Amino acid sequence: MAAKSKSKGISPSCFGYPLSIFFIIINEFCERFSYYGMRAVLVLYFKYFLQWDDNLSTAIYHTFVALCYLTPILGALIADSWLGKFKTIVSLSIVYTIGQAVMSVSSINDLTDHNWDGFPDNVSLHIALSMIGLILIALGTGGIKPCVSAFGGDQFEDDQEKQRTRFFSIFYLSINAGSLLSTIITPILRAQECGIHSKQRCYPLAFGVPAALMAISLVVFITGSRMYKKVQPQGNIMIQVSKCIGFAIKNRFRHRSKEFPKREHWLDWASEKYDKRLIAQIKLVLKVLFLYIPLPMFWALFDQQGSRWTLQATTMDGDFGFMKVQPDQMQTVNPILIIVMVPVVDAVVYPLIKKCKINFTPLRKITVGMFLASLAFVAAALVQVEIDKTLPVFPAAGQSQIKVVNLGTDGATVEFGHLQNVTVKPMESTGYITFETSQLQSLRVISGNKTKDEVLNLPGENRHTLEVKKNATDIVTQLLFDNVLSKPEEGNNLIRLINNFPDTVNVTMGDTSFGALMTFSASNYTLFPGGRDDNITVITNSAKCSVTSKAFGFGSAYTIVLNECIGDTLNLVYSEDIPPNTVHMAWQIPQYFILTCAEVVFSVTGLEFSYAQAPSNMKAVLQAGWLLTVAVGNIIVLIVAGASKLSEQWAEYVLFAALLLAVCIIFAVMAYFYTYTDPNEIEAQLDEEEKEQVKKDEYVYETQAEAVSQM
Repeated sequence: MAAKSKSKGISPSCFGYPLSIFFIIINEFCERFSYYGMRAVLVLYFKYFLQWDDNLSTAIYHTFVALCYLTPILGALIADSWLGKFKTIVSLSIVYTIGQAVMSVSSINDLTDHNWDGFPDNVSLHIALSMIGLILIALGTGGIKPCVSAFGGDQFEDDQEKQRTRFFSIFYLSINAGSLLSTIITPILRAQECGIHSKQRCYPLAFGVPAALMAISLVVFITGSRMYKKVQPQGNIMIQVSKCIGFAIKNRFRHRSKEFPKREHWLDWASEKYDKRLIAQIKLVLKVLFLYIPLPMFWALFDQQGSRWTLQATTMDGDFGFMKVQPDQMQTVNPILIIVMVPVVDAVVYPLIKKCKINFTPLRKITVGMFLASLAFVAAALVQVEIDKTLPVFPAAGQSQIKVVNLGTDGATVEFGHLQNVTVKPMESTGYITFETSQLQSLRVISGNKTKDEVLNLPGENRHTLEVKKNATDIVTQLLFDNVLSKPEEGNNLIRLINNFPDTVNVTMGDTSFGALMTFSASNYTLFPGGRDDNITVITNSAKCSVTSKAFGFGSAYTIVLNECIGDTLNLVYSEDIPPNTVHMAWQIPQYFILTCAEVVFSVTGLEFSYAQAPSNMKAVLQAGWLLTVAVGNIIVLIVAGASKLSEQWAEYVLFAALLLAVCIIFAVMAYFYTYTDPNEIEAQLDEEEKEQVKKDEYVYETQAEAVSQM
């Protein structure tokens, strides 16, 4: 192998470290902020802006993540074979920044909302821009991933091993700091309302800030250009490995007849063209890569933090008292725990295990990590079961639901044909009652000495509210078409008002005007942010009164009866149409904690194991193989979620847990038969053999030369 050629830059030092590495660390912090900030809100952008369902949102999310972990191979090839690390980082960072900017533009609602109704008129344009943006981001973030840390390592001299080790620790810390801050900040930006013609969730800002950070990352990196030591491309070892393996397979196929003797290892068929050292190194690499085969299943579960677990959080209560947590902010639990647990595990847990004389080998740690990840999904399934218990039951095909609201001062009895009778006290309501639509043809209302019959012709598979009020002469009824067949998403609330005043009133709630409501009429449902109360004001011909509403929680729907003014205070009656989310987001913390424990013993150990078992010049090959397991894991999510066809989310969690547990058992068996090797010893042995061969060659040459001289 040729020696590395370095282009020397002006590299002043700071506290014994090359000053250039601080530009690299700041660059990495900004880039990770950009990536994780965009990714934190991505699945909600798919669901609530592009209006995709949970399955499609999850599928596109994991396709994007998989692509981000496939492109590092491309980045490594470009850097090592063509442009070098510096130019590769700059070029792909420009692509990355453009992609982030395109994502921000794609989320601008007013771009196609020509009729100002709050919904984009050309969703296809937004989808096309989003896909272009995500492809560019995947090329950028994946392409620079294998280059930046290695480029930082290149800045140190051979006698700065201690500083280089500390640099990688600081580098890893900057990754987690960028991830943590962005996962806190971008959901807050998304939760804001912005827009020119109509106020919507502010996705342009949530994507725009990461785009700005990526631009800053690029500027900072270029600023340090004169100080960098730049290694010139020397040819990619991955290409050599691929060619050697390809030649061995082809050569073995050519000599498959019995007249050719078998060789100890199938790679030995490459010995006609490639030297013994390269073949021995590839054998070591393939031995580790074989162990990688079961690992993608871990990442299939781990990366669902940003998809399924975030969607799960949208159906939960995010009120922590001192703050209201957005669903996508729950992802911050992972980086917070990582920062705390990595030093605790290294300094406390592993030494305690060692004191107990337990041989906790790297492969055993990886096995434990897989088991813990499986356990985390069992915890997620248990939480989902509790969430499902709180979900309302909506009418199925061939069914209708009716609730009764009594707006009068007398009690009322409603007879639904021969099916069911309900009695409702004054100013109260029933819950929704489910009927077979074909059997519900009429109803009778009895209040005091008055009776009223109604003929029903319901469309089916919907909810209705029956308003009942007995006045001086008759019973007045009105059947409302509710048309709400799911819980409000993203923790929002739906509010509907019924005017029980004798006159038409004008109503406002917070900053929202419901306009004029005639007596006994109802407004449409209007969406309000969750977790807050609002001031409701009623203006009639003779009076104005107001009151602060109750706190509605998250994910609820209420019908509010505007009853009367008592002085300047408005009297309200609440009817709960859909109960608020009652399972608290804090119940997700155990599953995050278990999964973070799994990450600490799996991911960190896996990187350490790969580095230790790899030959000196093939550590990048195993790094690419490790990243490839992440990509394959996200592809597994697409396959399993698409093929399972499970209607219950908790069942899907259990399915993933069971699959990983099965894979964990297979990996444990593979690990049991794995023999640890020391690549340095093997390479030293090869060095000795090469020296012996050189001595033999010299002896033969000298012998031949002496023979010639004697002739």
